[in-house]
Amino acid sequence: MLNKALLKHYYDIAYWDIPENYLCPPIPGRADYIHTVADLLGSQAFGKIPTGPKVKCLDIGVGANGVYPIIGIKEYGWSFIGTDIDPVSIASCQNIIEKNPTLKGLIELRIQPNPSDIFQGVVSSDEYIDLTICNPPFHSSLADAQAGTLRKLNNLTAKKNTNPILNFGGHPNELSYEGGEKVFIANMILQSKLFSSNVFWFSTLVSKQSNLKMVYAELNYAETTDVKTFPMGQGNKSSRIVAWTFQSPKQKKMWVDTRWKE
Repeated sequence: MLNKALLKHYYDIAYWDIPENYLCPPIPGRADYIHTVADLLGSQAFGKIPTGPKVKCLDIGVGANGVYPIIGIKEYGWSFIGTDIDPVSIASCQNIIEKNPTLKGLIELRIQPNPSDIFQGVVSSDEYIDLTICNPPFHSSLADAQAGTLRKLNNLTAKKNTNPILNFGGHPNELSYEGGEKVFIANMILQSKLFSSNVFWFSTLVSKQSNLKMVYAELNYAETTDVKTFPMGQGNKSSRIVAWTFQSPKQKKMWVDTRWKE
């Protein structure tokens, strides 16, 4: 209900709902991500954030909620491709689009047929994307998610809890990935090189600070030309966005001049 109120008040979303037990994301954190990467794009054009549907974003794992595209469309008028491996998520997100006229024509949903792929199968070789965003699965398994909840509860209360009940919603596909966030991001970086000329900036949330060393090593191995890290923090949670590109300075200028000029 809080999300519905926030989305209605700030983003003109008349209808928003998700299937039971699917991830209900905190709106402020999602807005923080969108505004941060908007500033990143603006830094490539003398501080002027590019707006309008000519700016195309790819939301990897759009989920049943579609919150990243909702915010990006309202704030900057961008267009979005939303991908997911779960047909129920895609159907839910499509329902949200159809019931909100402000979203129609600005979000294209694509099912990812192979859970091992991130870009292949959903991005064609002849299309260009200005920005990719992702909130990767955090846990390595459902058992890992439950153990994390137990740690939180035991830290917050003197009473020892032995029956883990998740303190957040989420379908298993949304919460976990074999190897967890670390493996998912490593795969994303490896696969991003195959689309180095199709995408201006890739980005992802990195929840665990201990994973940053691995992330930077993988980015160096992939021979990226530029890497940026942005701290994130809402409430008691701290995180960060890591963004990377394969474009040279000359290619960056050409990208801006050909795609973003009025």
